Order: sequence, then structure tokens, then C-alpha cells
Amino acid sequence: MSKKIIIANLKMHGSSSFYEDLFAQVKSTQQHLAASNVEIVMCIPYPYLFLAEKFFVHSGISWGSQNVAKDLAGPFTGEVSVTMLTDFASQYAIIGHSERSTAYCESDLNIAEKFKRLKEHNVRPILCVGETFIEREAGMEKKVVQAQLETILSNGSEIFADSVIAYEPIWAIGSDMAASPEQAQNMCSFIRDFIHSEGKPSGNNDQKKIPLKVVYGGSVNEKNTLQLLSLDEVDGALIGRCSLSADKFIQICNLAHQI
Repeated sequence: MSKKIIIANLKMHGSSSFYEDLFAQVKSTQQHLAASNVEIVMCIPYPYLFLAEKFFVHSGISWGSQNVAKDLAGPFTGEVSVTMLTDFASQYAIIGHSERSTAYCESDLNIAEKFKRLKEHNVRPILCVGETFIEREAGMEKKVVQAQLETILSNGSEIFADSVIAYEPIWAIGSDMAASPEQAQNMCSFIRDFIHSEGKPSGNNDQKKIPLKVVYGGSVNEKNTLQLLSLDEVDGALIGRCSLSADKFIQICNLAHQI
């Protein structure tokens, strides 16, 4: 079984002292997991990337941001470029999260440009895709996710190599209603097959396989981690609220280690 990946998305929470405490606890209890069968990634607000580098360098624990600009430099007030991220040795960046695409009207093309920019600078994208509750009720979840992937696939499926795709249904974010194991398995399988077949699902098992991870996000907690991560098609989890608690996040990492 491939190495599971547990990604913390801390969103716009915390302070310098909060992150110093969180990082210290995660490093002291989880460093051994990073060297075994669990990869741990901390995606944090920009101002604290220097702390992540300070705590986690040479630890095996990775860190990154929750967004990136599509441009490298210019008159873009408030934006942060990928080269600024790499100044702090960031290895990952979340893009396409529904909280950003909704609030800031980010298009699929804009997200695809960010994806390509990250790949050009050897920062691994964590691409969030998912459907609304209305789209799920209408049976459109695969069509919606396919459309979110197609713009990036126009660059060829190889661009997804060593990337992470997070299936995160919008209706599950910040709620107490995670996707069922069947829903998570089905959608993660669909995403993987769609990318492997260069955007043309065919059911052909001889398709060239792209090395990537497909994870689940959306109300993941210490109670449902084992059930979700035991699924064959789920390579890990994107953790929101539970990453704010060192105890809960560490418990989730330990559960992933058991699989």
C-alpha cells in the first residue's frame, strides 16, 4: 500500500505562539511517522512559513501555503508568488479551495494557471475539487469535477505527476456531514481514472498511470479517519477543523499509521 498523506489546512487561524506550540507538538510526536508510512503536510497562513521552516527542516514533515499567485511578480497588491513560497522551502500549496473560488471568483482557468506555475517551480499542487449539495442531488458530481479537471488536463495528463488531488465536496466542508465511504471511494476512483486516461474515461486498465495522490477532504475527524483511509482509492486526507487541535490532528496521523 502506498504511503498515506495527511494534510492540515489551518485556514486563517492562529498566531505566532499558536503555531510554535502546534509545530512543536506535531514534530515531537509525528517525526517517526514521516519516516515510515505517513506523509504529513502543514498548510499554513503565509506569515508563519518561516516558523514551519524553522521547526520542520530535516524532520521529514512538509509544509506549504493555502494559495499562490498565478504571476511571478508585478503590480498585484496582496498576492504572493511561488518564488516567495520557495524562499521558505515550501513544498506544497493548496489551490482551488471552494472557500477561495467562491469568495474571490476564481475561475477554472485561473486555477489551472496557478497549477502550472507551481509545477514549473517544483512545488506540489494540492488541487481541491468537488460539487455542491444541489449538484450532488442532481447526480452531476462527476460532471462537475470533470469540468474542474479538464482545463488543467489541456496541458496533458503528465502535468498531474506527483500532485495531490483533494476530493472535497463543498457540502461537507465545515459541516458535520462527511461523504459516505461509498461516495468518497467512488469519486476518488473517478478522479484517478479520468486523469490516467487523459480526460477520456474508458475503463481501459492498460492506460499509462500517472504518479499522483487522490485524497478526501470534508469533515474528516478522529472518528471517521480509519473508515475513510482504509478505502483503496483514498490516499490520504485534507484536514480542516481538526488540524486546529494538536491532539486531534496527532490522533488522526496515528490512525493513518495503523492502516
